[in-house]
Amino acid sequence: MAGRPPLPHEHLPEVPSFTVTSDDVTEGEVFGKKHVYNDWGFDGPNLSPHLRWSGFPAETKSFAVTCFDPDAPTGSGFWHWTLFDIPADVTELPTGAGTADTKIGIHARNDFGKKEFGGAAPPPGAPHRYVFTVHALDVESLGIDSDVSPAVAGFNITAHTIARATIIPEFGV
Repeated sequence: MAGRPPLPHEHLPEVPSFTVTSDDVTEGEVFGKKHVYNDWGFDGPNLSPHLRWSGFPAETKSFAVTCFDPDAPTGSGFWHWTLFDIPADVTELPTGAGTADTKIGIHARNDFGKKEFGGAAPPPGAPHRYVFTVHALDVESLGIDSDVSPAVAGFNITAHTIARATIIPEFGV
């Protein structure tokens, strides 16, 4: 679609890619209500989607998972999820793993102000893209805590990314 904002990784250094798949969301397809936010006038269950990844570099020491909406009418997009310090032996997140009490990694706050996955909540209009990215990192820990903003987490993630994989479903009302 012409005139859409750039995807979040288009202006970052290029790195190799690997594969991410999901039982819940499909590249370019509209996803279901279970991944919709449960506030701001929305009544979805707010479940993060299942994600599975493979083909990442052997030297990967940890992973981070992010979800970004570049189409949000903010001038800077909208961070729905930032989960980092995921151990290198974890290669799959089940549906709903993005809760605040997850033991899989560390959540930074999202743009809803919560330390968990925040589902889709777009204003009426054209569907928004939700860029789910798995980042393979060269460190076991980013050395940051859950109180950082998504931008600070993203800075640290980008500095240690050795490969990344994305899946981009859509949602609109």
